[in-house]
Amino acid sequence: MNKRLAVAFTGPSNSGKTTLILKVARKLIHEYAKEVAIIKHDPKDKARFDVEGKDSYKFADTGAEVIVTSPTRTTYFSKKNKDLAEMIRLFDSFDILLVEGLKNLPLPRISIFRNSLDSDYFPYMNALATDDSVNISDYKIPNGVDILDINNSDEVISWIFKNAKEV
Repeated sequence: MNKRLAVAFTGPSNSGKTTLILKVARKLIHEYAKEVAIIKHDPKDKARFDVEGKDSYKFADTGAEVIVTSPTRTTYFSKKNKDLAEMIRLFDSFDILLVEGLKNLPLPRISIFRNSLDSDYFPYMNALATDDSVNISDYKIPNGVDILDINNSDEVISWIFKNAKEV
């Protein structure tokens, strides 16, 4: 079994987390031939995956753990909160796990910001991905935090290979 690596991305809404994760995932898959798994945290429970009245909704609404399978996809519905180890077990195999959100997970973390930084994130971040919209010298970035170019996915991937946690 190959080493499996995991890294998390955090940042405020509309900072570019999803865009960066998409770029990194596509590059890892197509240029590095890596199997990528992604976990997205939905802290406000806003995401809608299923429509009331459909069978899968009715099944999941019972409280059961539900898998819906079709020729093109398999979808897992759970009404239980899972810890990282449980979520990782749901993926059969992957080389790299990219997690969006979940500040409390014990993973190396890239915080993403545009326009301004929020120092509330400083205790959780191992790297800061940003662009020219932020003047880094205006902030006291904690020691040991790597500064990455949000527009350079190769630089971000290189950081991931060096710093991600083996899971």
